[in-house]
Amino acid sequence: MDMDTLMAQAKQLQDNVAVAQDRLGGMRVKGLAKGGTCIVDMSGKYDIVSITINPSILGQGTAAVEEAVLSALQDAKGKADELIDKVMSEATAGMQLPQ
Repeated sequence: MDMDTLMAQAKQLQDNVAVAQDRLGGMRVKGLAKGGTCIVDMSGKYDIVSITINPSILGQGTAAVEEAVLSALQDAKGKADELIDKVMSEATAGMQLPQ
Protein backbone atom coordinates (compact mmCIF):
# COMPACT_ATOMS: atom_id res chain seq x y z
CA MET A 1 0.00 0.00 0.00
CA ASP A 2 1.53 3.33 -1.03
CA MET A 3 1.72 6.37 1.22
CA ASP A 4 -0.90 8.40 -0.71
CA THR A 5 -3.45 5.60 -0.38
CA LEU A 6 -2.65 5.21 3.30
CA MET A 7 -3.05 8.95 3.91
CA ALA A 8 -6.36 9.02 2.01
CA GLN A 9 -7.66 6.12 4.10
CA ALA A 10 -6.54 7.81 7.31
CA LYS A 11 -8.37 11.00 6.29
CA GLN A 12 -11.51 9.03 5.41
CA LEU A 13 -11.39 7.23 8.76
CA GLN A 14 -10.94 10.54 10.59
CA ASP A 15 -13.92 12.03 8.73
CA ASN A 16 -16.07 8.95 9.44
CA VAL A 17 -15.24 9.04 13.15
CA ALA A 18 -16.02 12.78 13.37
CA VAL A 19 -19.44 12.20 11.75
CA ALA A 20 -20.08 9.27 14.11
CA GLN A 21 -19.21 11.39 17.14
CA ASP A 22 -21.60 14.10 15.99
CA ARG A 23 -24.33 11.49 15.57
CA LEU A 24 -23.67 10.12 19.05
CA GLY A 25 -24.13 13.57 20.56
CA GLY A 26 -27.68 13.63 19.25
CA MET A 27 -28.58 10.07 20.21
CA ARG A 28 -30.18 9.18 23.54
CA VAL A 29 -30.37 6.15 25.80
CA LYS A 30 -32.48 5.68 28.91
CA GLY A 31 -31.19 3.96 32.01
CA LEU A 32 -33.80 2.49 34.32
CA ALA A 33 -33.70 1.39 37.95
CA LYS A 34 -36.10 -0.47 40.20
CA GLY A 35 -39.01 -0.66 37.81
CA GLY A 36 -38.68 2.94 36.71
CA THR A 37 -38.19 4.56 40.11
CA CYS A 38 -35.31 6.43 38.51
CA ILE A 39 -34.74 7.17 34.83
CA VAL A 40 -31.52 8.65 33.45
CA ASP A 41 -31.55 10.10 29.95
CA MET A 42 -28.00 10.14 28.55
CA SER A 43 -26.50 11.09 25.20
CA GLY A 44 -24.29 8.79 23.18
CA LYS A 45 -21.38 10.90 24.44
CA TYR A 46 -22.19 10.18 28.11
CA ASP A 47 -23.76 13.60 28.71
CA ILE A 48 -26.57 13.32 31.25
CA VAL A 49 -29.59 15.06 29.78
CA SER A 50 -32.03 14.45 32.62
CA ILE A 51 -32.69 12.42 35.75
CA THR A 52 -36.26 11.62 36.73
CA ILE A 53 -36.98 10.26 40.20
CA ASN A 54 -40.40 8.81 40.92
CA PRO A 55 -41.74 10.47 44.08
CA SER A 56 -42.79 7.07 45.44
CA ILE A 57 -39.15 6.23 46.26
CA LEU A 58 -38.53 9.41 48.24
CA GLY A 59 -40.23 8.01 51.32
CA GLN A 60 -37.84 5.03 51.35
CA GLY A 61 -34.90 7.08 52.54
CA THR A 62 -31.73 8.54 51.14
CA ALA A 63 -29.99 5.20 50.63
CA ALA A 64 -32.82 3.90 48.42
CA VAL A 65 -32.77 7.04 46.28
CA GLU A 66 -28.97 6.92 45.95
CA GLU A 67 -29.11 3.24 44.97
CA ALA A 68 -31.80 3.90 42.35
CA VAL A 69 -29.89 6.82 40.83
CA LEU A 70 -26.65 4.83 40.72
CA SER A 71 -28.38 1.83 39.18
CA ALA A 72 -30.04 3.99 36.50
CA LEU A 73 -26.72 5.69 35.72
CA GLN A 74 -24.98 2.34 35.35
CA ASP A 75 -27.77 1.07 33.10
CA ALA A 76 -27.58 4.20 30.93
CA LYS A 77 -23.78 3.95 30.67
CA GLY A 78 -24.00 0.30 29.61
CA LYS A 79 -26.53 1.18 26.92
CA ALA A 80 -24.40 4.13 25.79
CA ASP A 81 -21.35 1.82 25.57
CA GLU A 82 -23.30 -0.54 23.29
CA LEU A 83 -24.52 2.36 21.16
CA ILE A 84 -21.00 3.77 20.83
CA ASP A 85 -19.60 0.37 19.83
CA LYS A 86 -22.31 0.00 17.16
CA VAL A 87 -21.95 3.50 15.71
CA MET A 88 -18.15 3.43 15.70
CA SER A 89 -18.00 -0.03 14.12
CA GLU A 90 -20.29 1.28 11.38
CA ALA A 91 -17.96 4.27 10.91
CA THR A 92 -14.92 2.05 10.48
CA ALA A 93 -16.57 -0.78 8.53
CA GLY A 94 -14.73 -1.74 5.39
CA MET A 95 -11.62 0.23 6.22
CA GLN A 96 -8.51 -1.79 5.44
CA LEU A 97 -5.89 -1.38 8.10
CA PRO A 98 -2.23 -1.67 7.12
CA GLN A 99 -0.43 -4.80 8.22
